[in-house]
Amino acid sequence: MLDLLGDFDERLDLAEVPLAETARRPSPDVEILSIATATPKFKTSQNDAFAHVNRVSTMFARLTGIYANSGIETRYSCVPPDWCRKNHGWQERNTTYQHHALELLEKVAKESIASAGLTTDDIDVIVTNSTTGVSVPSIDALLINRLKLRETVTRLPIFGFGCSGGAAGLARAAQLAQSMPGANVLFLTIDLCSLQVRANDHSLTNFVAAALFADGAAALVLRSQAGASRPMRSPARLANVVATGEHLWHKTEDYLGLDVKDDGLGMVLSPSLPTLMRENFGPAVTNFLNRVGMTLSDFDGFLIHAGGRKILETAEEILGASREQMAHAWGVMRDYGNMSSPTVLFVLERALKAGAKGRHLLAAFGFGFSAHFAVVDL
Repeated sequence: MLDLLGDFDERLDLAEVPLAETARRPSPDVEILSIATATPKFKTSQNDAFAHVNRVSTMFARLTGIYANSGIETRYSCVPPDWCRKNHGWQERNTTYQHHALELLEKVAKESIASAGLTTDDIDVIVTNSTTGVSVPSIDALLINRLKLRETVTRLPIFGFGCSGGAAGLARAAQLAQSMPGANVLFLTIDLCSLQVRANDHSLTNFVAAALFADGAAALVLRSQAGASRPMRSPARLANVVATGEHLWHKTEDYLGLDVKDDGLGMVLSPSLPTLMRENFGPAVTNFLNRVGMTLSDFDGFLIHAGGRKILETAEEILGASREQMAHAWGVMRDYGNMSSPTVLFVLERALKAGAKGRHLLAAFGFGFSAHFAVVDL
């Protein structure tokens, strides 16, 4: 969403930010045993997506550059491309959300559990995250029945983080794994952003949202061996989570979020958001790294939420990262668009499949306005 709101031309001098007085070393490692991702069946090119939106209202015809210059080539949706041209009520949208969310989450859960060399009986904790729909009972309860998890499994449903939910949920899952040595923690995240494009909303904000957002799901299995009474055998770990952190900027709750409308969820976007990012993201990163006793020079790569072209360009400038160090984020944005919370885990998966090694900073930005961080060793 930031792509619409202006350029980010300044690089912050991170050396000017004072060291935190209470710096601490990273916590014991949490192993990522497996990762799985999935997208729904409808694939749309960016050109076709613009054609569909333009049929809703020709007033946007002159704004084709927002689509053409987004850096996105293809996206996936759980509904046909022409679905957004019709009006849909909140009940229909949410029923559709539950149906497709359960299908995709079941798929990635089974794949990640099997890849970790486990069965559903081995899962001790399930953490679920989503923002683009609701379920009561929460979606983890419905999944427990579909997956036939144990009745005693520990549950943590998370809602409302938006695009940073993948990083936030990873952090919560890692913290639970750390507090329960030897436990197998399943983390699942999904957002179906296509269901929130509203045909009767001809605002520029809704138009830009339709240019960027898409659907996807991701799953991870995590475990901490530190302090476990009996080390568990499993396939070689994919990565280790060695530190996590977050930052919520005060009085920014109206900068980025979703409003509940009669016919769905409407995007909230403040024109002050680019200034906030430009002036405050660098100090937030440095503050986090100071707390865990690291510097930017410790990282071999950066796994940044692919929220849009300007977000990635800004991250490169502020972090002093090369395009090569950010290649996996750019690739995910090109092939999938912004899937909200799962996006950063698609970036992590792409890095792992490419054989990336070394220490990486994983970061995502979301509602609140907030940022979530994880340090992962691949």
